Amino acid sequence: MFSHFLQCLFLLSAPGGSEWILIILAVLILFGGKKIPEFMRGLGRGMREFNDAKNNVKKEFEDGMNEPRETPTPTVTTTTTPTATTNTTTTNP
Repeated sequence: MFSHFLQCLFLLSAPGGSEWILIILAVLILFGGKKIPEFMRGLGRGMREFNDAKNNVKKEFEDGMNEPRETPTPTVTTTTTPTATTNTTTTNP
């Protein structure tokens, strides 16, 4: 079982020298010489934006972890009960 896993893993290894040459030739044929620099610029911008976003999230997370916790202050609430007033009128006959 384990040996079968290793055989599959070795089949998915990184391409060697001749494979890279074939890959580069295929890219040159498909995209041409003028499109490749534009593609690489776009790829570089995308990687830069991704790294900037990743660093911003990491910084915000670390800043949040370093903030002191605020303990909620107990609030005193006073309740007033209305006083009952009785209106009694007496009439003398």
